[in-house]
This record gives sequence, structure tokens and C-alpha cells, in this order.
Amino acid sequence: MHKSGFVNIIGNPNVGKSTLMNALVGEKLSIVTAKAQTTRHRIMGIVNGEDYQIVYSDTPGILKPNYRLQQNMMDFVRTAIGDADIILYVTDTVEKPDKNQEYVQKLKDLQCPVIVVVNKIDLSDQASVLSLMDYWKEQLPQAVVIPASAEHKFNMDAIMAEILDKLPASPPWYDKDTFTDRNLRFFASEIIREKILLNYGQEIPYSCQVEVEAFKEGEERYEIAAVIYVMRDSQKGILIGKGGSALKKLGTEARLEMEDFFQKKVFLSLFVKVDPDWRESRKELRRFGYEE
Repeated sequence: MHKSGFVNIIGNPNVGKSTLMNALVGEKLSIVTAKAQTTRHRIMGIVNGEDYQIVYSDTPGILKPNYRLQQNMMDFVRTAIGDADIILYVTDTVEKPDKNQEYVQKLKDLQCPVIVVVNKIDLSDQASVLSLMDYWKEQLPQAVVIPASAEHKFNMDAIMAEILDKLPASPPWYDKDTFTDRNLRFFASEIIREKILLNYGQEIPYSCQVEVEAFKEGEERYEIAAVIYVMRDSQKGILIGKGGSALKKLGTEARLEMEDFFQKKVFLSLFVKVDPDWRESRKELRRFGYEE
């Protein structure tokens, strides 16, 4: 009997959803930083076995939207809750467990299996972890609660075993050699955005959008040209830096990461443009893949 299904990962910002998916998939598909709102899209990672296919889905962290981009990010979360065969609800030992309680209420009403992953147990002690597990068993009596450390890949086998046990009988949804629903352009843009999150503080990362305008796949190397959109001229100046130094550092870090990810030499060109309304414009958000 072949099993196949959609395992959708939801939770509040910064609990380690992307780290967990990368650990379960065995590939770095979702960018990971310490900043909230690192994940903006819904990203699928596919794990294939002889008699199973698990389609993991990483989603943006749950938040109360302040602008249209964030509204669309929360639409991805709502869709993920609605079309899941299994929900992985990720919490951790750091956040207040009653944060965004309305989503926990939604989980109580679901018909599909729910697995609660209490992440970052390496940052806590045994008594506190056991207390948190009891809390979640009380909150979601129908759920299985598993302590884990995604960063250290602790208890990934236990999560995997629970998923395989609950996965519905079904033929595979994707070809067995597929490992994600995203193309190379998407990963190039996400790698650049990750480096922006890591290199710049305050509002800069949240005001930026990366668009890959050209992606030429040659035998020897990939030639990639990308535009970083910001909302104000002052942000453009910060992004570029004195004499272009900041943008050069960003480009070097992104290129090296791409070469590691693509296993190919990369020639990367970066440009910065101002687009004041991109976070609110339906047309722009559709172009960047945030709207249907």
C-alpha cells in the first residue's frame, strides 16, 4: 500500500518552522534567520520513499496583518490549514504558549491529525519541557505532542514515524524524483533575500522584495540578474552602502550560497530600484507571487 499526503507546518514567527522543514526534507529549501517574517511564501519540500510520499509545506509565521503583503501571507496559512492531510503545529520553549490562541482553536475543530512539535528543547530544562507538553496535551487532546530540537535534528525520527503512521493511503501526488514545487529562480531570489535579512537591520529587510529578471543556465555557470526593490530612496542608499560596498558584500555572500545550493558556478548581477507601493499593490504582489 502506498501512502501520500500533505503535511503542512504552521505556527507563530520564530519558532523554527523553516528549520524543522529543512531538517525533515534533508535540503535547505526555506531560508532561516532569527528575524520574524523570514518566510513569506508557502514552500513545498517533498520526501519520497518506496511506498510513501510526504509533501511538506512551510508557511509564514502567524501574525496580525498591517499591510496587504501580510494579509496575503496569512492567506497562505489559512489555505494550508484547509488542505492539510496532517498539520504540524510548531511551538517552542521560548514563546508564550497562548500566543495567537484563535489558531489553536482552529486546530481543535480540524478533522485531520495534528502533531504538536515543541521545538528548541535544547534551550530549556526537562521539567519545563514536560510541563509544556502537558499544557499542549490539555489544549489539544486529539494531538500527538513531540519534544524536538530542529536545529540539532533531535527527535526528527519520532516526528517522521508519526507522520508515516498517519499518512493516508494514496498514490503519489508528484513524480518521485521531484523534491520541491519551486523553480531555480525562486531559490535564487530567496537566497538573496536571506542575505538581506542577515546583513541589514531595522526596517530594510521588510521593505525589500527580490525579483530575478534573468536566469541563464549555461554548461559552465548560471548567469543571474536580480533586482532588489525597496520603498524609499534612503533605503536604496543603505542597501548599496558607501561606494557600493554593502551591495558588493551582499552579492558575494549570495553568490557563494547559490554556488553551494546549485552546485554550479554563478555570475550574479544585482540592481536596486525604488517601488514605494509594492507591499500594498495587488498588481505588484501578483507579479511577485503573493496573489493568485
